[in-house]
Amino acid sequence: MSFSISFDNLAAKYLENLPTEISERIIHKLEEIKLNPIRYLEHNEGRYYKIRIGDYRALIDIDFQRKILFIRILDKRGRIYKR
Repeated sequence: MSFSISFDNLAAKYLENLPTEISERIIHKLEEIKLNPIRYLEHNEGRYYKIRIGDYRALIDIDFQRKILFIRILDKRGRIYKR
């Protein structure tokens, strides 16, 4: 059984404002990790997991009970860790 994906409002807005080619690449990668997220995700300091998608990073909170991947923060690598 695969996980479902849910976006935080700010992450969804950031994704909408990206060029189409980049946003499609990010969505494709997120769809890929739905089947087995632990294989692709690294544990980040704190409570989030992270994934690298080119120059972009996504910080993800996982609800294992309900099988949901919450995309909390999506940004370029240089800015994401300053939050």
